[in-house]
Amino acid sequence: MFAKLGHLIARRSKAVLLLSIIGTIFAGTIGTQVFSRFDTGGYSDPNSDSAKVWEYLEDNFGVTDPFVVMTITTPTGSVDDAEVEAKARVLESQVRAEPSADRVLSYWSALKPPSMRSTDGKSAFLFVYLKSSDFTEIDKNGGYYQDRYEGEFQGLTVRTAGDAIFANAINGRIQDDLKLAEAISIPLVFILLVIIFGALVASAMPLVIGVTAILGTFFGLYLLTLFTDVSVFALNLTTGLGLGLGIDYALLMVNRFREELQRGADRDTAIINTMKTAGRTVFFSGLVVMLTLISLIFFPLNFLKSMGYAGTIVVALAVIGAIFPLPALLHIIGTKVNKGLVRKRAIRQSDEGRWSAIARFVMKRPVPVVILSGLILTLFIAPIRGIEFSQVDSRVLPKSDPAYQASKFITDNFPGQESNPLEVIFPNGGTDPASVAEFSKQLAGVEGILRVSPPQVSGELVRVTAIHSMPPRSPEGQALITQIREIPTGVEHLVGGVAADYTDSQNGISRTLGWILLWVTIAVLVMLFGFTGSLLLPIKAVLLNFISLAATMGILTWIFVDGNLGFLVGDFINTGTLDTSSMVLIAIVAFGLSMDYEVFLLSRIKEEHDAGHSNIESVAFGLQKSARIITAAAFILAIVFAAFVTSGVTSIKMLGFGVAFAILLDATLVRAFLVPALMRLFGEWNWWAPKSLRRFKIEHS
Repeated sequence: MFAKLGHLIARRSKAVLLLSIIGTIFAGTIGTQVFSRFDTGGYSDPNSDSAKVWEYLEDNFGVTDPFVVMTITTPTGSVDDAEVEAKARVLESQVRAEPSADRVLSYWSALKPPSMRSTDGKSAFLFVYLKSSDFTEIDKNGGYYQDRYEGEFQGLTVRTAGDAIFANAINGRIQDDLKLAEAISIPLVFILLVIIFGALVASAMPLVIGVTAILGTFFGLYLLTLFTDVSVFALNLTTGLGLGLGIDYALLMVNRFREELQRGADRDTAIINTMKTAGRTVFFSGLVVMLTLISLIFFPLNFLKSMGYAGTIVVALAVIGAIFPLPALLHIIGTKVNKGLVRKRAIRQSDEGRWSAIARFVMKRPVPVVILSGLILTLFIAPIRGIEFSQVDSRVLPKSDPAYQASKFITDNFPGQESNPLEVIFPNGGTDPASVAEFSKQLAGVEGILRVSPPQVSGELVRVTAIHSMPPRSPEGQALITQIREIPTGVEHLVGGVAADYTDSQNGISRTLGWILLWVTIAVLVMLFGFTGSLLLPIKAVLLNFISLAATMGILTWIFVDGNLGFLVGDFINTGTLDTSSMVLIAIVAFGLSMDYEVFLLSRIKEEHDAGHSNIESVAFGLQKSARIITAAAFILAIVFAAFVTSGVTSIKMLGFGVAFAILLDATLVRAFLVPALMRLFGEWNWWAPKSLRRFKIEHS
C-alpha cells in the first residue's frame, strides 16, 4: 500500500503538492471564520436531571438566567437611601434602553428583596436578561456591557459579572494568550528545528504538515459549529497538536528520506522507501493517536467532545500532510533538502553513536535501571494522594481580571449564592402537596441551605427554590447536592441549579471514564499487536503509559493543589482543586502522544530485528536511529505546550504544563531507560505471540 503510494507521489509530485496547497488555502479562508463562533461553556451533561430541571424552568415557569449581573455600590450610606435609589434607577433605565436587553431587574424595581442586597447594605444587584441566546452575541454583549458600564456612575461603583462577561473574558484571554504563546514558542521552535535538522530548507518541512493540519482543522471545526457548540479551548489543542505533530512527523519523514539519499538512492527510490518505512510508521502512529483522542467524543460534556473533534481532525490532517504534500515536496527538491547546511552531523546516519551507547549501558544493568526508574516515578506519583477535583469558574482568570474581581465581590458581599440558586422540580407535585411541604422542611434543615422559598405551582408542576452558601462548582457543592438527593420523599423530584449541574457533570465523567479507559486500552493493544506482531510489547507500552500518567497527575497535584513551583508556572488562583475536564484532557492527549513515540521507537527496533539482528542489537540500533528523533520531537513539542503556561487562564496553564511534563517524562526516563531495560529482561519473548494470533499481524510490505 505505502509502496504504491510512494510510486504515485514520485510520478505526480507536482500535482499532489499543488492540490494540497489549493486545499489548504481554501480551508484557511473559510476556517478562520471559526474564531467568533467558539463557546466558553460545555461543562454540563445535557442528559442529566439538572438539564431537565432547566427545561422545566424555561418552558413552564419562564425562568431565564441573567447573562449580565451588575452590582451597584455606594461609597457611603445605604442602597435604600433616596439619592442612591434615584441614581440607580437612572442607570437601570439606560441599561433597559439597550437594544440587546430583553428584560432588566434590579433591587429597586424588584421592590427591594433582601436577597438582592449585600450584607453591609451598600451594594445591590441589577440583572440583565439578553434577547439573544446565540453564543457569539452573548460573547459580544459581554464585552459591550463591561466596557460600557464597568466603573463609576454618578458617584456609584458598578461591577459587571455573569456568564456573558465571563465568556468574553475567557475568549479574549485565550486568543491573546495564544498569540503570546506563539510569539514565544515559534522563534524557539524554529531555532531548534534548524539545529536538529541541520539545514535551513529541511527545518521548514514541519510547516508543510503544521499549516495543513491547523488550517484544515479550523475548517473542520467551522463546519461543526454549524451543527453543534465547539469549545474555545479547542483552539489551543489544535495549534499545539498541529505544530507538535507536524514536527514529529516531519522529523521522521525527512530523516528517513535523507537516510535513503545517503545510501545512494535516487529521488524516486528514496521517496518510495521513505513511504514504505517512515510513511507507514506515521500512518499507524497517527491511527493510534486518533483512536485515543476520539474517545473524548464519548464523554457527555461538550467541552471534552470539542477536544475530541479537534484532536481527531488535527491528527488525521497531520498524517495526511505527512504522507502527501511533504513527500511530494521532498521529491521535488531532492538533495536540496540539505541546502543551508548549519550542522553536518545532523544529516549523517550511523548504527552506532551516543544513543546506542546509552542503550547498551542500560541493557548491561537492566535491574538497577528499572528499580531506580521506579523510585523516581514513585516520587512523582506520591502527591496524587492529595488530589481534589472541581470545575472551571471565574477563578480560572487572573486576580487582576475585572470579571474575576466582580465575581469575587459578589461571593464576599452577598449572602449565599443568590445568582446560583438550588432548584427542585416536582413533575407531579401538585397532586401531593404534603410531600412537597415535607421535602421543603427537610431541605431547610440541611447544613449550607440559607433559606427555602415557598413552592410555586404551574399545573401539576411544583417548583421549590433554595439559596445555599456553598461554592456551586466545588467538592462542597457536590456533597450538598448528593445529600439533598438522598432526602426521602413520596413524590418524584428533580434537583437542578448550578451546583447540581456541576455534580451531574462530575458524575457523567466518572460514569464514562471506565468505558473510555477500556476503549483506549483495547484499541491501543490491538493496534500495537497488529503493528509489531508481539503480545508482550503492547501490554508493556500500555502499563508504562498509565504509570507515566499517574506521575503527571502527581506533579500537577503538587503544583496546582499544593501550590509549589509558582516561580515556574506563574501566578494563578489556587482553589485547592484540579479541573476534572482538564485532567481528563491532559491524560488522553498525553496517552496518545506517548503512543506516538512508542510506535516511532518500536517501528525502528522491529525493522532491525526483522533484518536478523539479535534482541540486544535491535534495541541498540533502533534506539540509535530513533531516539534522537523522539527526544528532539518531544523537546520541541514540550516547548509548544509549555508556552501555554504563560496563559492567564489556569486550565490552559495546567494543560500546557501537564502535557509538556508528560511528553518529556515519556521521551526520557521511559523511552531511553525503562523501555530498553525491560526489553533486555524480556529477551526474545518481546516478539512472541501465540500461533493462533499471528495471522492478525499487519504485513508491512
